[in-house]
Amino acid sequence: VQLQASGGGLVQAGGSLRLSCAASGRSFSKYTMGWFRQAPGNEREFVAAISWYGGITDYSDSVKGRFTISRDDAKNMVYLQMNSLKSEDTAVYYCGADWQNFTRSRASYEYWGQGTQVTVSS
Repeated sequence: VQLQASGGGLVQAGGSLRLSCAASGRSFSKYTMGWFRQAPGNEREFVAAISWYGGITDYSDSVKGRFTISRDDAKNMVYLQMNSLKSEDTAVYYCGADWQNFTRSRASYEYWGQGTQVTVSS
């Protein structure tokens, strides 16, 4: 599975962005898809995930109520709608694919996209 993230950019606090992650390869629908982020000097942290079965979602406390993850298995796409952005959301955002698990642990994710920069100005 190859992943390509896009949609990052510069936005003012309170604004919105929509990240996209395009997947190539077989059996996309059998992967849990997740978004993680990494700010300078920090470890890569979990943001959101959507399961391969039933579209169950999970969010970190820091983004719950502001971000929405979704997927379109027909198009091999996963999205992250980010609203009410804050300066602390500034980071490189990565999409990941996890074969038939549903976890926040980045060690479980087998495939990663290249990352897309999100910068929120205050």
